[in-house]
Amino acid sequence: MCQSYCSSVKRQPDGPEDGWVTVDELAAVAGLTVRTTRYYAGLGLLPPPERRGRVAWYGPQHQARLQLIRALQDHGFTLAAIERYLGRVPLDASVEDLALQRAMLTSWTGDRHEPLSRRQLAERAGRRLSDADLEALVRLRAVRREGDRYQPLGSFDITAELLALDIPADSMEEASRAIDRHMDALADELTAILRTRVLDAFRDQPHSEQEEARFEQNLSRLRQLTLEAVVAGFQRAANQVITRSLSGS
Repeated sequence: MCQSYCSSVKRQPDGPEDGWVTVDELAAVAGLTVRTTRYYAGLGLLPPPERRGRVAWYGPQHQARLQLIRALQDHGFTLAAIERYLGRVPLDASVEDLALQRAMLTSWTGDRHEPLSRRQLAERAGRRLSDADLEALVRLRAVRREGDRYQPLGSFDITAELLALDIPADSMEEASRAIDRHMDALADELTAILRTRVLDAFRDQPHSEQEEARFEQNLSRLRQLTLEAVVAGFQRAANQVITRSLSGS
């Protein structure tokens, strides 16, 4: 998976002052344990390090790729999905290209919450969560189970409120599948527009650090406006359906 990517990392590392770090330093920068970092490398998610004697060195591209992995995790990707995603990213991608990939993801990702215990998750939901409730939250992709802890995802608060209503759980799951089906298609189309009409156009020109920072701010604002437009569009479509139903057409 990493052969052509690794071939782009040719210059021998000179040490931390040259942007190269050890695995311990790489893990610290990414906010991961050394064990997890090595595990990702073993899965092929990171290319092999450059070695000088017995010391393994990781460069800026390794760091950027690991940051992209973290962004994908925050977005709810499983490890298998992360590997598929990275398989579509050019293996010789530069640090700038990987940063833009990450910006494209994080511009659509809500705030990340720390994994919670079952008691903390119930406190956030504002009520006791039964075993059936927890299973439903996982199936509805409102929560990701991480060992004995739970990572609330973007739809957690809404889904937890829905579960408190006296309506059949299977109807919510059917509605969730319908939403996912249409949202996946919409997200694919919007992402393609963002990549081809916005990201590629920006990447084709040189930019200062200030311009890059402003661009990331614009992506964040674009996320908010697009989500608002999606909600408004659904409301408009729903009103049209009701109007047609009342008119008998």
